[in-house]
Amino acid sequence: MSKDIRNALLLALVIVLAGLAAFTLLPFSAPKANDLGYVSACPFAPWSTLVLLLAAGVVWAIRQYLMTRAD
Repeated sequence: MSKDIRNALLLALVIVLAGLAAFTLLPFSAPKANDLGYVSACPFAPWSTLVLLLAAGVVWAIRQYLMTRAD
């Protein structure tokens, strides 16, 4: 796999994870209210949001490391 394809895939993964993090906070119907007090797409918000943002940050850091590494 070339470096350009790898970097593009990692960037796409970061965008997907950040998008899913935002989606968890949108007001949709869920079986119960979340910890913030309203019914959102994910009843585990804001904790699921934080986990997804953390995962996106880790993937971003790995991507940055791989981009700056001398091969």
